[in-house]
Amino acid sequence: MAGKKKKEEEGLDIDFGIGKLSLGGLFKGIEKLLDLAAELKEAGGEIKKEGEIDLSHLKEGMKGVYGFSIKTAVGGEPVVETFGNIKKTPEGPVVVEEREPLTDVFDERDEVVVIAEIPGVYEDGISVDLKEDILEISASGKNRQYRKEVLLPVQVKKETLSYTYKNGILEVRIKK
Repeated sequence: MAGKKKKEEEGLDIDFGIGKLSLGGLFKGIEKLLDLAAELKEAGGEIKKEGEIDLSHLKEGMKGVYGFSIKTAVGGEPVVETFGNIKKTPEGPVVVEEREPLTDVFDERDEVVVIAEIPGVYEDGISVDLKEDILEISASGKNRQYRKEVLLPVQVKKETLSYTYKNGILEVRIKK
């Protein structure tokens, strides 16, 4: 099987006289992108992929969580958001203690609503603060910590900020 696949990829090599250029990887990437686009259409406008890596060999109980969400917004523009505790740095991927939760921001007629997925924490461990147009969310539980700064799309009234937390979902509402 692997030999057949390799043979198919060899057919995608172009020899420029000074060496071969393989287009197999490029076509595979495009193929995966097209598969994702088809999946996005079938899923009704949202795809969410996530995974978890056991890193207990580095630190007891440590897990690496990663994922992404692709949504089609109004006008068909795709919005890609990453989440988890594995961050890309110039030195390579780094696992941090705090996870970045998956969030959604809705600009409604009279208010802005922010939804964050933060399972595994208690309501008294949640902190929500607004500094101008940036909403800061942090939460901690027995085994999990979350932190995220969300840029709000419009100016809001800080004094109207309210939130609820139920079944791992934080819902923040702020009047315009």
